[in-house]
Formats: sequence, C-alpha cells, structure tokens
Amino acid sequence: MKKTWMPTVAGILDIVAGGLSLSVLLLFAVGPMIIMPLNEGTFSLNWSLFLMVIPGLAIEALAIVGGVFAIQRRKWRWALAGSIAAFFPSWPLGIAAIVLTILSKNEFE
Repeated sequence: MKKTWMPTVAGILDIVAGGLSLSVLLLFAVGPMIIMPLNEGTFSLNWSLFLMVIPGLAIEALAIVGGVFAIQRRKWRWALAGSIAAFFPSWPLGIAAIVLTILSKNEFE
C-alpha cells in the first residue's frame, strides 16, 4: 500500500485545531478564576462557565486523539471523528481534515 501525505496532514490539522481551541478555552475558564479573587478578595466558581467548558474540553480532546490516530494511520473511524470534532472550533481546518481523512481511508489499518 502506498503511503501519502494526506493522513499526516489531516492529523496535524486536527491537533492544531484542537490544541488552539483548547488553549483558548482554558484561558477563558481559568482566567476569571484568577482575576476575580484579585478584584473582590474572594474566590467564587462560576458554574455556568464551568458547565460550558466541559463539552468543549471533550470535543477538543476528541480532535487531538483523532489527530494522533490519523498520523499513526490507525482506527480510521476515530480519525474521522477527530476531524469532525476539529470542525467545530475551526471550520477551515476541520473541513480540510475531514476531506483528507476521507480521501485517505484505504491507508488506515
């Protein structure tokens, strides 16, 4: 079987989209917890923000795991799920990753 560049690029796009979004998500989740005690002198956990962050963390983790599987050329369904998850934070990277993952299906174990 001939190996092409497509699964590797799809995996890198998944990891980049997931990693960038994960860092921004953590910044918005942790940032208020650091700044609020400095301003008010007390620590309060914003549960609504916390409940919005948890699904985002799950989606970004799926994008990163799918990217790893795409680079390894293993478990095509997980790689495709990761590419679909990468679509939500960054649709240009996600669309490219989905297309490349679908086109390179026969290279996976």
